[in-house]
Amino acid sequence: MDEQNDNVEQTLVLIKPDGLQRSLTGNILALLSHPDNIIVATKLVKVNRALAEEHYSHLKQKPFFEDLIKFLLGEWHTNRVLAIIYEGPDIIKRIRATGGATNPEEAKPDTIRGKYGRIHSKTGVYENVIHCSANNEDAEREIKLWFEPDEVVNIRFPVEYIVEERTVMKWKK
Repeated sequence: MDEQNDNVEQTLVLIKPDGLQRSLTGNILALLSHPDNIIVATKLVKVNRALAEEHYSHLKQKPFFEDLIKFLLGEWHTNRVLAIIYEGPDIIKRIRATGGATNPEEAKPDTIRGKYGRIHSKTGVYENVIHCSANNEDAEREIKLWFEPDEVVNIRFPVEYIVEERTVMKWKK
């Protein structure tokens, strides 16, 4: 683990299926670009139901839970999500400000959700393009859910080393 700076945090950002389907990835990354916003991990993920349900587990009792799951699984769009870990001083607060309000109608026009989010009037489905961790506790839980330690350039959370025997896929020579 690298030397820790008190206000340096990590946060998870997901560019959701609607953002990928609409080719907004470059625009979103440009809006998140700042010298203090350091990308320490990224990967394209085909989301399965278990991952989606665990990600939104805190909303399980909400009436819109199943729609959230279907959305993240790509039922209305592509079935991919771009997962990114950003690191920097007060990164959670800054990324959330750039992301804007969860409801695209309430998001300021210069935010990601204000520019690219929309609500479908027939279904009420929010296309809010991105997910941003809400706080430090959520960031740690979400980062550990979406990434393994060896996928992260700068590890900020405790790890352990476990010897496992498993079959892995390798590139054929």
